[in-house]
Amino acid sequence: MSVAMASFDVDLHISGYSSSVIHAGGLAVTLPHEVDPVAIVARLDGLVLSGGADVNPDRYGEEPHPRLGKVEDTRDEFEFSLLAAARARGIPVLAICRGVQILNVACGGTLRQHVRRTEGSGHPRWDVDGRTTTHGLEVVPGTLLSTLYSSTTEVNSLHHQTLDRVGDGLIINATAPDGVVEAVNVENEDVLGVQWHPEMLQPDPVFSWLVERAIAQRDTRLSREQR
Repeated sequence: MSVAMASFDVDLHISGYSSSVIHAGGLAVTLPHEVDPVAIVARLDGLVLSGGADVNPDRYGEEPHPRLGKVEDTRDEFEFSLLAAARARGIPVLAICRGVQILNVACGGTLRQHVRRTEGSGHPRWDVDGRTTTHGLEVVPGTLLSTLYSSTTEVNSLHHQTLDRVGDGLIINATAPDGVVEAVNVENEDVLGVQWHPEMLQPDPVFSWLVERAIAQRDTRLSREQR
């Protein structure tokens, strides 16, 4: 007997992102692609852009590299729109891995589409558990990241694309020993992007930063509304 099976779309997410927000004192919600980005951001206190598929190089005017990974145009459109709405509203943003690449492209930057594992410090390091650190950070003194991490911090490396030309208004906060840009923030905005995966290195201070800034901004908005 044959049975016809219905076809279903399934949304999957890595629980480390939401659990990291929760452990930092926040309340995490996941966002389906069907929602209107501006409408949903109006109800959020902060935004996390997570890791995932490669950004389509059409977004920064380049031809696809032969080793370009899978691209997801629907997700690209959604997350570029989420980022724009979050920045317009002024809520804090934490952009992780693919997220920092979205941020860089949104600011007019470009990506190096494929980095071999044998290059430099090694990007990515799929040969080790993601909870294992694989290289240090060279944190730039006086930057936002320098208030969160020590100069001896080590991180994991699970990405095969990297930032190439850094976008307008982005400040480099840290590099890997081989010079790869590992963290940036937006000047005069609560927007921070990191190339590693802090959700695998719990507890991690970037999530505390996100929740603290979200609470502070929420309280400021409520105070203004009550005047």
